[in-house]
Amino acid sequence: MRDADKVNILLVDDQPGKLLSYEAVLREIDENLIKASSGREALEQLLKNDIAVILVDVCMPELDGFQLAAMIREHPRFRHIAIIFISAILLGEMDHLRGYEMGAVDYVPVPVVPEVLRAKVKVFVDLYRKTRQLEDLNRELEQRVSERTRELEESNARLRESEHRRSLALAAGRMGSWDWDLVEQRCVWDEGQCRIFGVDAASFAPSVDTVRPLVHPDDWARIVGAFASSSQERGTFQTELRAVRPSGEIRWCIATATGSFDPHGKLARLSGVTIDITDRKEAEEHQLLLAREVDHRARNALAVVHAIVRLSRANTMEGYVDAVEGRIRALAQTHALLSQTRWQGADLAHLVEEEMAPFRIGQGAKVAAEGASLVLPAEKAQIVALALHELATNAAKYGALSCATGRVHISWRTETGRLVVVWKEAGGPAVEQPIRLGFGSKIMNASLKQQVGGDVIFDWHPGGLVCTLCIPFSRLHVGASDTDLQRSNLVPLKPGLSGRIMLVEDEVLLGMLMRDMITEMGCFVAGPYCSVSEAMVASEGQQFDAAVLDVNLGGEHVYPLAAELTRRGVPCIFVTGYDDEAIDERFSQLPILQKPVSRKGLEPVLRACVKQTIGRAGGETPKERNEAASA
Repeated sequence: MRDADKVNILLVDDQPGKLLSYEAVLREIDENLIKASSGREALEQLLKNDIAVILVDVCMPELDGFQLAAMIREHPRFRHIAIIFISAILLGEMDHLRGYEMGAVDYVPVPVVPEVLRAKVKVFVDLYRKTRQLEDLNRELEQRVSERTRELEESNARLRESEHRRSLALAAGRMGSWDWDLVEQRCVWDEGQCRIFGVDAASFAPSVDTVRPLVHPDDWARIVGAFASSSQERGTFQTELRAVRPSGEIRWCIATATGSFDPHGKLARLSGVTIDITDRKEAEEHQLLLAREVDHRARNALAVVHAIVRLSRANTMEGYVDAVEGRIRALAQTHALLSQTRWQGADLAHLVEEEMAPFRIGQGAKVAAEGASLVLPAEKAQIVALALHELATNAAKYGALSCATGRVHISWRTETGRLVVVWKEAGGPAVEQPIRLGFGSKIMNASLKQQVGGDVIFDWHPGGLVCTLCIPFSRLHVGASDTDLQRSNLVPLKPGLSGRIMLVEDEVLLGMLMRDMITEMGCFVAGPYCSVSEAMVASEGQQFDAAVLDVNLGGEHVYPLAAELTRRGVPCIFVTGYDDEAIDERFSQLPILQKPVSRKGLEPVLRACVKQTIGRAGGETPKERNEAASA
């Protein structure tokens, strides 16, 4: 046996000869034998070594065997050590009882029988060794339990931390998770899922009956169909759905799920994640809207340029080019100012500075400007820019800017509900009122009076032109009677198609161009009207054979007017800078022309609409009908 595996046996006797005899008897059991010649020496050995069995003589000087046993049993560490008394005298029954009370486990009389002593000692040695082994196993088991407990605690801590991170990630990503046990018919939603669908996580119990009202009806059938068609080969699917919150709010979501199947291939469980993509959807729609708006503005700009090219007049080619380039440059400068503010408006002072820059605004210059900083809306900024350009062009050709001594003073002020801009010339050639208005004057009159409900006043003072522009802060209803509107917006009839056409267009140049084109086709033109309310007033009590309508009138859709005209049987033609997809579905069957509109594109569509009206009227021409009405 290895020395490390041997146990200690303490032999206590005051006679050396007996100790030698005990040692000789017990040598065969191959354990460590420790000898002590007194009780005190025995206590010292106990303190130094772990003892399995003690053989102690009953009769010893100083401390006899009973006293030593009593002292050993009083110490907690030695309470369970096996003590065998050896006695050379005959002990009575009371002595045996006393010995057992002191903690003895057995008695051996002298003379000692070696086999009996070895057998008894060996029994207690084996018992001690097994007890030690059990203690070692118990300590090892406790250590393993402790380690396993620590591992479980660490694992639980990691799991809780992972769940916390997952919850934070789901919340940050506006996601929710769910699990649906189809066998047990049990569904579990986490807080994120409840938050997406707008329900209380503490009280909401997810089930087929409670979840179905929270999903848009058009999406529910598709989701159920995806579940039904899932298989082990296609156990994962993803779909978009609309969550309908109890408040009625709709949230766009993406649901991703994976299925678990039983041994027969039947779907048994679904686990998934729902992501709220409402913000992304709104951003996509906003981007689409911006793209459409860019297209709209670009087409409108091209249409305005097209109108400038078609409507500009000059005696020479060089004069024509200069006129067209100047007007386009004025629009481009205004566009640049509006782009800087993302089309929120343009500062009037900057606008004046840009338009009059060629004449060196500043100290000692021929043009001076005076007025507070004021931001004009986009549509009014373009009108003012064109008006300033036309005034400057006229002054450079015939007025104060055509000579070295001339001066121009531009001022603006705000009054109740309107902006007043005053253009005043001095020091130039003598001024005479023109016999007829030029193209620039027509643009100013049409844009200010019809498009924004303002006014323009020309004072042809001999000392210099004074022009006053009055622009309302908000679009006001034009207080003209139906008769006035009819009289002011009718163009004399020319031979040709002979139809009565309503024209609605808020961009003055486009309105003038389309009015000329329709007139050249041989039609009456009522308009152009610049707002839905104005056109509604003009349409009351009048009969039109067709209507040409700009879809967007300064941010207001023409749909109410189109609905009223369609109800009365008037064919309508839409003109727009937007794509066809942007048109209200109610009017998707109407003809749609993209800006810029040419006569070649407008005439066949308009002719078909007028013929459609003539057919419904039983062959009576619009001219005959109008003449009959006049009579």
